[in-house]
Amino acid sequence: MDAPPYLLVKTNWQTLRDTDHEVAVLPWGSTEAHNYHLPYATDTIQCDYIAGEAARQAWDDGARVLVLPTVPFGVNTGHLEIPGVVNMRPSTQRAVLADVVESLATQGIFKLLVLNGHGGNALKPSIREVNVDYDELFVSLANWYEIGDQEAYFEAPGDHAGEMETSAMLHIAPELVRPLDEAGPGTARVFSIDALRSDWAWAEREWTQVTDDTGVGDPQAASAEKGAAYLGEVTARLAELLVDLAAADLDALYQTSPED
Repeated sequence: MDAPPYLLVKTNWQTLRDTDHEVAVLPWGSTEAHNYHLPYATDTIQCDYIAGEAARQAWDDGARVLVLPTVPFGVNTGHLEIPGVVNMRPSTQRAVLADVVESLATQGIFKLLVLNGHGGNALKPSIREVNVDYDELFVSLANWYEIGDQEAYFEAPGDHAGEMETSAMLHIAPELVRPLDEAGPGTARVFSIDALRSDWAWAEREWTQVTDDTGVGDPQAASAEKGAAYLGEVTARLAELLVDLAAADLDALYQTSPED
């Protein structure tokens, strides 16, 4: 069986040499605790699957997409007290992204989508910074968990290792999900300062003070069926974006209104 030409980790030099890839995808996960029932690599596994499935659909629609290896480490500065968590400083994240962008630009791939799977990743500032040095390359960002209406699929999606993420993992890698009766309730504490509970003031959460089981959100209502339905919408919409990016003229990205 031939290796998928859109997955860099599985393809080969002969395929790459003979294919003009139009857009690259850089999935970005993390390594952190996800309650008692999900693996530390949950964000990475999810991001890797979603990028690959969306790229498959886009490739079938004629877009020449290349999915890069998923970055397994993210910004986890508020999780450092938890054993096994691996933190990547925002400055390191910027450096890694800059090196990837430099490689792509050198090789003639001028469109990059960063697919983010971890809420703590500081990717917007990193993208702004690399744009200064590589203005010929168009870098965009999508947080996969913001695609689609989670409440249309889940009773209480949760913020971390809750119903949504557990459902996604039950669909993607059920062999890695522990029985749900082993999971903690995902009960979370919130800031005692009113403004920090709003959307106009912010402070980093110290995870060991927020939750006793590292989860935020109850996973008990999760199911593989819910995960499949939600991820079906996510990958389909992401594939549409990849098709549009592949076809886009970087010199004509703007218009006065959607109707023009």
